[in-house]
Amino acid sequence: MLQVQELAVDYRGVLGLDRVSFRVEPGQLVGIIGPNGAGKSTLLKAMLGLIPSISGTVQYCTCPLHRQLEKVAYVPQRSLIDWDFPITVWNVVMMARTRSLGWFRSPNRAAEEIVKAALERVEMLHLRHRRIGELSGGQQQRVFLARSLAQQAELFLFDEPFTGIDKKTETIILEIFAELRSQGKILLVSTHEWGQSLTQLDRLLLLNQRVICDGLPQQVMTQENLQRAYGTALQNQFQDLGTTFFC
Repeated sequence: MLQVQELAVDYRGVLGLDRVSFRVEPGQLVGIIGPNGAGKSTLLKAMLGLIPSISGTVQYCTCPLHRQLEKVAYVPQRSLIDWDFPITVWNVVMMARTRSLGWFRSPNRAAEEIVKAALERVEMLHLRHRRIGELSGGQQQRVFLARSLAQQAELFLFDEPFTGIDKKTETIILEIFAELRSQGKILLVSTHEWGQSLTQLDRLLLLNQRVICDGLPQQVMTQENLQRAYGTALQNQFQDLGTTFFC
């Protein structure tokens, strides 16, 4: 079980997270939603120790998560990745095996088979020699999804995986999420999309610095809860996304 308790982050006097608490059981897919600046990315980074927290704990199987990062696959927002870096699709995914192989050892046959299988699963093996900067947004997202699969992790953290992708990539992502759930993995997915993908989630965590609501999608996506989270920006959010809501 993954358990977050009273996690708080402060940015020079501005509260980024306010005593956030929740837990996730194995085999659960949990979405994190909220307005821009709500702390969705901050939450994922603070859980991994990528940014400092001022209070709270994050534990997996009763041990601090930051001591078990080899069990975590983290896929950041695409906007944070240097797509001009001269690296091929194959080498991006092979980076997932670096921790187990060691920095100065060449990949062995087992590692190559793991990487090959991951690329085949996301239908990107035929582009394995292509540089990542030459790919479309959806293809880039699939490469990093493949890298997370190649890590053979127990916890998967995805930050805005549905942004700027095509329908085929969305279908592949949702299929893989379902497969990982069936394997007992834990998945946390930050998203601002309010479309059909929300119906695939076990739970939603509605966030705006603090947890506004935590429950089934149809329980969370009510007018009252969304108003509490989005405030005056709620109507614009509805109009911009033009989606069907649960409430």
